[in-house]
Amino acid sequence: MKLTPRSFLTTALAAAGLLMTPNVWAQNAMESILKAKQIKIAIPTDFPPYGFVGVDLKPQGLDIEMAQYIASKMGVQVELLPVSSPNRIAYLQTKKADLVISTLGKNPDREKVIDFSFAYSPYFQAVYGPKNMSIKSMADLAGKTVSATRGALEDQELTKVAPASTDIKRFEDNNGTVSAFVSGQTQLVATGAQVAGVMMQKNPQLNAEFKLLLKDSPNFIGVAKGEDALRNKVNAIIADAKKSGDIDKMAQKWLGRPAGTLPE
Repeated sequence: MKLTPRSFLTTALAAAGLLMTPNVWAQNAMESILKAKQIKIAIPTDFPPYGFVGVDLKPQGLDIEMAQYIASKMGVQVELLPVSSPNRIAYLQTKKADLVISTLGKNPDREKVIDFSFAYSPYFQAVYGPKNMSIKSMADLAGKTVSATRGALEDQELTKVAPASTDIKRFEDNNGTVSAFVSGQTQLVATGAQVAGVMMQKNPQLNAEFKLLLKDSPNFIGVAKGEDALRNKVNAIIADAKKSGDIDKMAQKWLGRPAGTLPE
């Protein structure tokens, strides 16, 4: 068989042990970050309270604070890259971003194309209400009116645990559910953290707060496949932040409740 110059070079490099496997080539993100003293992190800007644009036109929210926290612990500057749900994983795959911190849930399909850190924050469905209303347990919902979106996860979970005398008023979409609470048609609202975040941001006069947890689904940080050194560093930072209480402080600040126990 006659070798072309290109195939001859490839064979020679392989024989010399210089032709590295894809996995070896892949694990260079950590080295590049430390050399550039900068990490590129994809974040949301349309998903409060996890990520949104403040009145100063700068990104803020739990995910943005977590991105800044990781960069500071690594001793590097952070470049924040706004992404949407459809393109956030592509930013990792095309190396536009080193990490994705954007309310990313872990599932088998995603695990085929990217790796995940330890969980860093909860994403949840909950009951919200005014601060001056004492709601400490599900039993306190007895006799109360609660708006919920018909058939949504929060409707299903609330129906399981609410006392029989709870008046659950069901609406066809989140807008109807939130409007009922905002207008005073209901005393409480059952919804997801993101919907509640928008509601409280737009209606500060409600003085609303987190009351009761219905369902928890944690968020993870996305890392490109094979970038084990970077993933291990991020995991170490998250583990230390859990021990120090910094993870709980961030969740309390942005979500109105501590992070609690998160999976690794």
